[in-house]
Amino acid sequence: MTDPSARTVRVVPGGPVMVEGPVRVELPNGSVVESDRFMVAICACRRSKTYPLCDTSHRRRQRAAADEDSVQSAAE
Repeated sequence: MTDPSARTVRVVPGGPVMVEGPVRVELPNGSVVESDRFMVAICACRRSKTYPLCDTSHRRRQRAAADEDSVQSAAE
């Protein structure tokens, strides 16, 4: 695809979905969030206080190894 008007969307592993801006996000409840930034981070973890925009809340998530240790401890 070589369409110059196509927007770039990049999924960041463990992070947000990055979308070339400006964007208009329509939520299921009918509300609309707009951003005129050149790159917009859309929250994928739903922890953001500014949802649907990312506020880096995903960074405070515990690592998978720590989660596995806690599951094993609970099972014992």
